[in-house]
Amino acid sequence: MKKIERINIIMRYINNRSHFTISEIMQEFSISRSTAIRDVREIEAMGMPLVAEVGRAGGYFVMNNSVLPTIRFTDDEIKALFIAFMATRNQQLPYLKSRQSLTEKILGLISENQQDNLILLNQLLLFEGTNSINPDLLELSDLPQPMLEKMIQSLLVERSLLVTSKEANEVKTYPIYVLHLYREKNLWHMEGFDLKEEKRRFFPIDHLIQIEPYPQKKINKKKILQKLTEQPETINLILELGPKAIAQFKKYHPLKFSVSYTNPYQTTAVLKASIIVNDSEELAELANWLLFLGRDLKITKIPNKVLNYLKGSTLFYHQEIPES
Repeated sequence: MKKIERINIIMRYINNRSHFTISEIMQEFSISRSTAIRDVREIEAMGMPLVAEVGRAGGYFVMNNSVLPTIRFTDDEIKALFIAFMATRNQQLPYLKSRQSLTEKILGLISENQQDNLILLNQLLLFEGTNSINPDLLELSDLPQPMLEKMIQSLLVERSLLVTSKEANEVKTYPIYVLHLYREKNLWHMEGFDLKEEKRRFFPIDHLIQIEPYPQKKINKKKILQKLTEQPETINLILELGPKAIAQFKKYHPLKFSVSYTNPYQTTAVLKASIIVNDSEELAELANWLLFLGRDLKITKIPNKVLNYLKGSTLFYHQEIPES
């Protein structure tokens, strides 16, 4: 990293902290004590109001209302930001409707030469799911599920929500403390803690028809996380993977699944998971994924629903599967 880039980053690092020390600067940026001291002195000389504190726990802090100089991106930083931005096209992401406005503002911050480079990159690079005829076209199918943006706005204020979901032929409402929103297989999902039944729940965002604040006293997040760790998961899927199955697993696997390698060379692994199959679509998806892993696989435990769905498949010609 060049000196001017390092100083620029250090300035923003210390501006976001109420207090810092030379040792912290050394550790964070992997530089010597003398270099850290010189950089801090140069930052002071540039007009950043630093106040030194003496004593054993001494260090520096930035005076209130300090203003940093205008941000200047390097050519590589601009390219990295722009490519990451391009990769979000046709991804049904929240706030995607602001793309044109964001693009104009990014281009307005940089030089003409940098603009020319980005225009060339835009012509050269295509990402999965991009409309090759018109990469900048935002089709109706690319827009995010309307409930997603509404949920994000609600979560910025309060994590506890009354969530109404359409399930099979009925509609149910749950008091939920939202843990995560995540995107998997081109669909958005919510993971939350049911405040009434005190257990983890998952909801496809597409199934939600209404969300509103949960009218209850403030929820203790620490207690919720503690309850989640105390609840033992029922492991009902156990797979032993060979090298070919591991290679397939790396190509694609459900977000919540992970493997533990069973030798130092990472050529064998075991997967243990708790799965709940609520409908035929989920059942088919899981079964197809198991087939995708291939024959270099030993299944030692599997739910009966999945087993019955898979009976007759070539996956099972070479092994006995214990029913559970």
